Amino acid sequence: MPTPQRPQPAARRRPHFTGLLLGIVALIASPASPAATLADTGITLSGSYTGESAAVVDGGKRRGSAYAGQFFVGADVDLARLAGWTGATVRLYGASRHGDNLSRDEIGNSTSIQEIFGGQTERLANFTLEQQWLDGRLLLEAGRTVANIHFLGSELCQYFQTNSACGNPTFVFRTSNFTYWPVSSWGAHAKGYLTPSIYLHAGAYEVNPRQAEDDQHGLEWSTRDATGLIAPYAIGYKTTAATAHLPSMIELGGWYDTSDYRDPLRDASGAAAAISGRPYATRSGRSGAYFRVEQRVTRSDPAGNRGLTLFGAALIGTHGEAEQQHFLELGLVQRGTLAGRDRDTLGLVVSQQRYSDQALDNQQLLRAAAGGSGRPATSQVMVELSYGIQVNPLLRVQPNLHYIANPDQFGEPARTRDLADALAVGLRVDLSLSPFVRDLAEAMRP
Repeated sequence: MPTPQRPQPAARRRPHFTGLLLGIVALIASPASPAATLADTGITLSGSYTGESAAVVDGGKRRGSAYAGQFFVGADVDLARLAGWTGATVRLYGASRHGDNLSRDEIGNSTSIQEIFGGQTERLANFTLEQQWLDGRLLLEAGRTVANIHFLGSELCQYFQTNSACGNPTFVFRTSNFTYWPVSSWGAHAKGYLTPSIYLHAGAYEVNPRQAEDDQHGLEWSTRDATGLIAPYAIGYKTTAATAHLPSMIELGGWYDTSDYRDPLRDASGAAAAISGRPYATRSGRSGAYFRVEQRVTRSDPAGNRGLTLFGAALIGTHGEAEQQHFLELGLVQRGTLAGRDRDTLGLVVSQQRYSDQALDNQQLLRAAAGGSGRPATSQVMVELSYGIQVNPLLRVQPNLHYIANPDQFGEPARTRDLADALAVGLRVDLSLSPFVRDLAEAMRP
């Protein structure tokens, strides 16, 4: 979820998490025999780089371009193999993000078409211990982590660039303090399978706004700045290519957020803050619900790699004051396109964000105070069409096209008139660095 960038203090040095992570892994592995590889000791290393460029070609505020990127490095440590602790795994991940946000600077709306933007520093994004029981049918994971890698996520995200749907449906961030990658805080989640396909899932995560600031790197573990917690939950049904000819996922869930948030319209006395000039009231306690589905509708080969998947989601607020009323999403992903292009993909996603009356009333008042007139559009529709080219096993290149109808004005609430619909082009590049990370870690071992 995108967050506003703040100036980085010149005197503060950012930690180098890639070196830190590999150093920790090397220390963990050092008791093993020198002849044993890290993989032999139960340590799986991974790394990647994702770059997302985008440019406005028509509409919005002005023409222009932006680039955002992320380095990722991670380690999964199987404690059963390393130390004889059955069912336990340590997950340690770091991320380094950089770049600019086209939506904020050129389009003018507040929902980015570069999902990789947000938390623009080096961060310890995840440091957890996972314990599994009953052959993996029950698991508990806890530590420094984020809600959005455990809930409301989808592997279909990798085929898109827009932040309206990729990562997680943006509604959950607009109506709660859902914690997001790579801004970690204390959290835990538990998942249990009632049958091989039906599961229950619940979690609780600290809400700590201080952690999102640019001078934080995930190493400050105090809870003194926490404002509450968010508790997501779900019941779901999921099959895979190994268990069903046409795999599917159906999930019904929601969340409750006890943390503080700003009222979208009123001050503490109940008057419109845009008129009174007093601060917007601080509230606490919000909740929401969602339904989402993914369904394979074709399967062109026995391995299950080629085929068409349809997906959709609906999210709505159920309690509290919010700037959005509901969110709808529909899309498709075709894996395997032309002859011989089994790993190429074609993707299309359309989302609608419908704003609340309170948020629209507030924007109308701010617009009038700035000399404008009229009421902003009630909803924003975002469309992405993408084609993913698997160049080789390590490199994927994905050009994409975006259309934004009725760009919202939450980023500039005092704008005096609506923005024109925007057309933008983008390019996402995903590069696996896992072989390099593994080789580097082996070279660092004693």
